[in-house]
Amino acid sequence: MNSSIWAVAALAAGLAPYAPAVNAAELKVLCALGAKEVMEELGPKFERTSGHKLTIEFGNLGNISRRIQGGEAADVVILPRQGIDRFVKEGKTAAASVTVLARGGLGVAVRKGSPKPDIATPEALKRTLLAAKSITYLDPAGGGVSGTHFVTVLDRLGITDEARSKTVLHRNSGEAAAFLVDGRAEIGINLIQELLPKTGIDLVGPLPGDLQYSIVYAAAVMAGAGDAAASKALVEFLRTPDAAIVIKAKGMEPG
Repeated sequence: MNSSIWAVAALAAGLAPYAPAVNAAELKVLCALGAKEVMEELGPKFERTSGHKLTIEFGNLGNISRRIQGGEAADVVILPRQGIDRFVKEGKTAAASVTVLARGGLGVAVRKGSPKPDIATPEALKRTLLAAKSITYLDPAGGGVSGTHFVTVLDRLGITDEARSKTVLHRNSGEAAAFLVDGRAEIGINLIQELLPKTGIDLVGPLPGDLQYSIVYAAAVMAGAGDAAASKALVEFLRTPDAAIVIKAKGMEPG
């Protein structure tokens, strides 16, 4: 076999896992809002290269966990690792079917063009929050990770009571951005990857030091997946170098 034929054969072998499927599957994916920007870009790419069809529904950790525990079926679930680990304990997925995809953290934002406050250290963040007329973070009652973590940040800084009177809780990153733009909040806190694409705001930076919380996002092929092979192919696709480029561009760290 000459060199050109070897090259074609090697290329075909490398693309084989993602080549258009003879028997295309329809996969239902439940995905955390923290991975929404990533999946909105990578989902269509997987469909084009594999021939499989994806139906992707987004929600926070609490919402998706309740849906699965309530008996809703899905082929692949992408959530913060603590949610996936719970599914493993409940027998809804196997540990061998779990793959870490990315890591993300919380950031601080202000209205576009506003002076960026000092948040370089925990003490600087404390001073900034105390000086702010209003702040907004995700309502922890909804079960989202950023909101529940930021409550602990306020407690660790010792300013829970001071912050309460000037807090405007938001339900999602879009609402957080709207509050900053229209002046209802001076400082906003949410996941960095959710804040970055929003217009009208500037990202100041990540939470400082050990106040930061690294959120590990993992994908799991669920025990009741209609097509386990296609589901596994999706998860493998999300671990490719091309996927890693997208994940990093969206403000997260791959793997």
